[in-house]
Amino acid sequence: METATVLEKTAPAAGRTDFVALKQRQQGAWASGNYAVVGTTLQIVGESLCETLDLRAGQTVLDVAAGNGNATLAAARRWCRVTSTDYVPALLERGRARAEAEGLDVTFQPADAEALPFDDESFDAVVSTFGVMFTPDQDQAAREMLRVCRRGGKIGMANWTPDGFVGQLFKLLGTYVPPLPGVKSPALWGTKARLDELFGAARGITATPRSFAFRYRSPEHWLDVFRSWYGPVHKAFASLPEDRQSELERDIFALIGRFNRADDGTVVAPSDYLEIVVQK
Repeated sequence: METATVLEKTAPAAGRTDFVALKQRQQGAWASGNYAVVGTTLQIVGESLCETLDLRAGQTVLDVAAGNGNATLAAARRWCRVTSTDYVPALLERGRARAEAEGLDVTFQPADAEALPFDDESFDAVVSTFGVMFTPDQDQAAREMLRVCRRGGKIGMANWTPDGFVGQLFKLLGTYVPPLPGVKSPALWGTKARLDELFGAARGITATPRSFAFRYRSPEHWLDVFRSWYGPVHKAFASLPEDRQSELERDIFALIGRFNRADDGTVVAPSDYLEIVVQK
C-alpha cells in the first residue's frame, strides 16, 4: 500500500491515462481508513520475505510502499539499515511507532514509488509487501525499484494473485466502483508473465506461490474491520447509495464463503500471493 508526492500538474494527452489524478484518488482511498489495523495482521509475510531474501546484518534495505512497516520491521530485526517509504505519511508514523516500541533504528521518509528520491544503486535490497503492486504506472515503479537497487542486489516482493481471495475482492470492488480507463489491474503483479515484462532486464526472477490466511471472528467481523479501516473497501461503500451498499455486502459475504475453510463460524480464508525475488 503505497503513496504519492507532488507531481507535475500537466494535463494528459488525449487517450492517455491520467496517472496524476489516479494517484491522488488512490492516496485518498488508502488514507481514508487505517490500513495499519489490517496491515499488522500480515506481519508474517514480511518475515517470510526477508528470510527468502537471506538478508544479512548491515545491508541497506529500502521498503517501497511500506504501509505501516511489516517488511521494514522484519529487515530491521535482522540488523539491516532500513529506509521505510510510503506516500501516506500517517502510515509511516504508525511504522515509526512500532519501530520505536521495539527499539529498532529505522529511517522513515515520505516517497512516491514512481519517483524514488534516491541515487542509482543505493540499496543492497529493495522490498515491498502488498504495496508497490498498487502503483498506477506499473512500468515506472518497476524501473525505479531496479534503478535504486545495486548491481548484484535483490528486489523482494509479496504480491496478491488475481485468483486468490484478495485478488477476487478487488475484482468484485471493480464491478461497483470501476477503475479509471487504461489502468492495469494491481493483481497482474501477482503473475509471472507480468513480472517478466516489468523486470525483464534483471538477471533472474523467482516467483514462489504462497498463501496467507485471514483469520477473523466471523464474516461479519471481517467486513466490519475492512469496511471501517481498509481504504479501498471503506471508499467503495462510502461512494455507493444504500441499496448498492447492501448488494456489495451480500457479494462480499458470498466471496468470503467461497474461500472460508473454517466450519465453526469464524473466518480462515487463505489468500494466494507470489513471493518474488528479482536478482539484478
